[in-house]
Amino acid sequence: MSSGICIISLESRRNLSFAVLNDFCSHLASCGGYAEKVCKIAYDNSEEIIASIKQAKENYENLIICCPVSMERGIKSFVGSLYGEAFDAIGILSSGINTVFLYYTDGVNRLTFEDIRSVLEGKYSTCYERAYVRACVPKDVLDKAILKAQSDFTSLNVDASINVKYEYGDGRVEVLYSSKTPKIHFDEVFRKLVEDLGDYVYAVEDISLAEQLYRLLKLRRLKISIAESFTGGGVGKSLVDIAGVSEVYFEGLNTYSNEAKIARLGVSEMTLKQHGAVSAETAYEMAEGLIKTGKCQLAISTTGIAGPKSDNTQKPVGLAFIGVALGDDVSVYKYNFNGSRDCITRSAINQALFLAYKKIK
Repeated sequence: MSSGICIISLESRRNLSFAVLNDFCSHLASCGGYAEKVCKIAYDNSEEIIASIKQAKENYENLIICCPVSMERGIKSFVGSLYGEAFDAIGILSSGINTVFLYYTDGVNRLTFEDIRSVLEGKYSTCYERAYVRACVPKDVLDKAILKAQSDFTSLNVDASINVKYEYGDGRVEVLYSSKTPKIHFDEVFRKLVEDLGDYVYAVEDISLAEQLYRLLKLRRLKISIAESFTGGGVGKSLVDIAGVSEVYFEGLNTYSNEAKIARLGVSEMTLKQHGAVSAETAYEMAEGLIKTGKCQLAISTTGIAGPKSDNTQKPVGLAFIGVALGDDVSVYKYNFNGSRDCITRSAINQALFLAYKKIK
């Protein structure tokens, strides 16, 4: 019998997607739990449900059943009878070496992922430590670094696993390792991982890109202003969502039209006619316009084409220019983002925050 985890997810036939299950497995992994087998079964297929639970009892010491609250009574009755024990108040059944967890997919759970972690750690006398790397990095670079780190852990016989969450260019790497692992071995691999990600790294703790930029602005005693076009205020919102950001945030402008860029930022009408709103020249003058107010030391500007269609200049969807100014030092970066409108804008938001962080680091 395997000491691993089997997950049985019971869902409607019309909603047999992996979205809920993927999210569940991600949370479970962050607590050090990994599924050896995952089953998705329509909740009206009673024969397959019964067969799968019986099979899990024979082959796995740990079973997690994910189901709607409406199935609670039936599942508890059958599983309790099968294992010869009852579930406790939070949804855990223990019977000899077997443990069953009951998790609701559409209701309030008394059972938490920390409860699952605590049971597994106590059961196998294994405690896991965590380390984090946050990086605004191309996906291929991140994948290569992760594969190398996994190989290094294996070669050093380190009991460790790596969980990666990657959204719109921003990577969150969580490394779980056994407390029994020699610290020197773990530190060696972790240091190499950080080195392989290089200048893309913005934190070695679990902190968001916006929060790290806020910290650095506060440390440097700088004020920031932001002028956005196609990102629609998203860069500013990322910062404004942070408590206490008023200490460093002066203003955010949503200069979507050419007229707004001219009136509010002093962008030259000639620049707009010759190069267009989506250009390095316009991004430069947008950032420069913020600095010229004398009210901020750091400025971000964004201009681009989010789609789904291009503008009348025939420039491609995904083309973007991000300006970052620190005093008189203005830099402009060109990008060609891919994906949906939402994907393009959110990728640009993350890049803008990262470029600002790098400018003052």
